[in-house]
Amino acid sequence: MLVNLLISALLVVSGSAASVPRAALTAYAPRAATCPTTPLVRPASGLSTSESGFISSRQPKSSAGLQQWLLKTNAAFGTSSLPAVALTTSGGGYRSLLSGAGVIQGLDSRDSSVGTSGVFQGLTYQAGLSGGAWLLSSFAGNNYPTVSSLKTGLWTQAFEDSLLLPSFLLSAAAYAAVTDDILAKQAAGFPPTLTDPYGRLLSYQLLYGTDGGVTDTLSGLTGESNFTSFNVPYPIIVSNGVETYQGTCLPPANATIYELAPYEFGSWDSGVSAFTQTKYLGSSLSNGLPTKTNNCTVNYDNLGYVLGTSSNLFNELCAAVPSPTASTSNLDDDLALIVDAAHALTTRDEYAVYPNPFYNYAQSSLVASQQALFLVDGGEAGQNNPIWPLIQPSRTVNVIIVNDNSADTTDNFPNGTEIYQTYLRASQVGLTKMPVIPPVATFVSQGLNKRPTFFGCNDATKVTIVYLPNVNYTFPSNEPTSKLQYSPSETSGMIANGVEIATKNGDPQWPTCLGCGIMKKTGGALPAACAGCFTQYCYN
Repeated sequence: MLVNLLISALLVVSGSAASVPRAALTAYAPRAATCPTTPLVRPASGLSTSESGFISSRQPKSSAGLQQWLLKTNAAFGTSSLPAVALTTSGGGYRSLLSGAGVIQGLDSRDSSVGTSGVFQGLTYQAGLSGGAWLLSSFAGNNYPTVSSLKTGLWTQAFEDSLLLPSFLLSAAAYAAVTDDILAKQAAGFPPTLTDPYGRLLSYQLLYGTDGGVTDTLSGLTGESNFTSFNVPYPIIVSNGVETYQGTCLPPANATIYELAPYEFGSWDSGVSAFTQTKYLGSSLSNGLPTKTNNCTVNYDNLGYVLGTSSNLFNELCAAVPSPTASTSNLDDDLALIVDAAHALTTRDEYAVYPNPFYNYAQSSLVASQQALFLVDGGEAGQNNPIWPLIQPSRTVNVIIVNDNSADTTDNFPNGTEIYQTYLRASQVGLTKMPVIPPVATFVSQGLNKRPTFFGCNDATKVTIVYLPNVNYTFPSNEPTSKLQYSPSETSGMIANGVEIATKNGDPQWPTCLGCGIMKKTGGALPAACAGCFTQYCYN
């Protein structure tokens, strides 16, 4: 009976294409706006003025936070020179979201009282992709509450009643609202794809409010109080580009890596090497200028669409476009049913599609002739840890804490495959800040996939990577990426295990050793215990 009710609701909304006037009123639709006086597109020749200004204002606060944690941990740390520290959370669906959330909780002095509590307050950057982007979007999109409050106030119920399970009755109302949003985007002149309803349904689980954060945008994060007060690290979400015009469905190992951040969207990679203002994504541009004088678009950067972009795997269906039918078991078909209310599906609908801001932009030779960009999951090209933005020469990042929740093995644990791929790719293109990473066989034989490791310890020209793999210390944290529903006890257990990942299962020596790894290259005084820490944790 309940299933029949859900199917009836889906059939009702699938026939609502005639309700476009009502749908056009939803806040999801992109809309016209006056263009800014500042350039819409710039070459990738350094940080934007906005990002560099944020980092300059963040630096005193991150330094104070890092110093406080270091001295609390061990008063022998010299803190006259402090590094810029970043945190990344890998892809891996809800597994990575929940494990990564526990890591954040274990680093956040507002939310825990463990030896590593306070490291989060010392961060300069934070990056996520796919499931890690879900976490970062939920964290930043709700103005950086504690993980504990998100768990009790939003996630526990939302993940138990997952809207990604078509058979769940409570999804019916959301499906109807989401369909109206999709129709509104179509009516605004921007054909939606499967990423649109997917991102909207995720938003109902990740963003507070009865409307699933329909008005939340990536550029809108710049107005959040913790962002404007520089109390938090600068967030970056990662996605891959696919050259569909060459007849391919999947990103190759050398795929263009795109950044989606509050101020800018674009890529450092050759062939694009340019950025545009995130707020004006969706604008029709040619050679960096509006095709219609002073006519731009805003609201295309809906936060749900962005987090859906970073986790979009529909392209893996390739020519097998989903069937728009009401299904009690197949999410792809149900999402196709929603999109079908706006237009008949094609392979285009398997991608997160962005009007190309670099159209006819000479510097962006790879995509300059393409009117749209086709984006997919940020980990599909083999780099499931969003390290790439943080090893760019233009960004001053000295230490990267890499929380890897990848499912490299048959039992859904990381084995170094993803971070090794980043090392190989960085070596190929001359990103010299990336430290040496051993191949998988060495990684596993030395147990680096089962404990923290410092990479780049003894090379001052490299960033130091503090590698924190998913380890099942207190809970079976190797849930499959395909798992779409978590019971309250599973949500709590996954997060609690994430805290243990941050603390190395409560090892009393680990906080000092973590501080040693972070501070090794600063030239400041180090505790005597650091010598033993380097022997234990430094790979090179």
